[in-house]
Amino acid sequence: MKSGQNTAAVFNLIRGSFVDGWGIRTTIFLKGCPLSCRWCCNPEGQSTEPELAITPEDCTYCGLCADICPHLLLPDDVGPVVDRDLCGNCGSCARICPTNALTMFGELYTVDRAFEVLIRDKAYYDRSGGGVTIGGGEATFSSEFTFDLMKRLQAEGIHVAIDTCGYMTSPLSLKILEQADLILFDIKGMDNERHIADTGVDNGGIIETLMHLGRLGKDIIIRLPLIPGRNDDMATLVKEAALISSVGSVRRIDLMPYHEFGVVKYPRLGLVYPLDGESPMPRERAEEIAEIFRKTGIPTQIGG
Repeated sequence: MKSGQNTAAVFNLIRGSFVDGWGIRTTIFLKGCPLSCRWCCNPEGQSTEPELAITPEDCTYCGLCADICPHLLLPDDVGPVVDRDLCGNCGSCARICPTNALTMFGELYTVDRAFEVLIRDKAYYDRSGGGVTIGGGEATFSSEFTFDLMKRLQAEGIHVAIDTCGYMTSPLSLKILEQADLILFDIKGMDNERHIADTGVDNGGIIETLMHLGRLGKDIIIRLPLIPGRNDDMATLVKEAALISSVGSVRRIDLMPYHEFGVVKYPRLGLVYPLDGESPMPRERAEEIAEIFRKTGIPTQIGG
């Protein structure tokens, strides 16, 4: 397979973004992630494959979907119901649904197709000092696709940022970070046992990846999700501040207070939200936490 034909599932693409790195950017979100964070606001980014999403309140019970798919039912009171153990996520039902009660999270892109879309805004990147951000999910999980796309963009003089959880699944995953122009690096906690419970993986390799990138002098923006009762205690925050200070090439710290924006996506995928009932973090608490990190001397802001 030629490099330009490598494929990955894309679940969102935002043009004119100001929150995923420097300047005006286009952010492309790839499906697939090695973590399963309990607070994940993009559950549609965890699987590598396109997935059927159901919005029952938009259903008019026309019956078109049930006519073409034996795995779909249309009870009178709950909208479309699918047997997800049998559903192949082929998208046939979504393509004929007249009201978008059935849609797909994710669409396959080749590197060539993604490049053609992303290069359209090169003039804006150049004028603003911006570029392209590859995120997810986990940008390095589809490593061949991401590496080829990054090198194509860089060859055209386009600045490329990689948004990563730092959990590397292959040598090529790490090579992507080593050759990126900017890295948006998530730190989700310092206690290893809690990290495993909350994300499904340990954090030893993640911290080592961060330190390795610091030794290379890579430009890094740290992103800190702040989840009440899980990683917002003083001991964790102080340890994170010390770690970030030791890296040496962190240009900014972005604090990401817990929110509920992604909660509605879970039932659309037939999933139960793990933190049901959790409340968003008050702005006042986020400001208190910001002061801890501002003491490092590194520019710190709330949000991207």
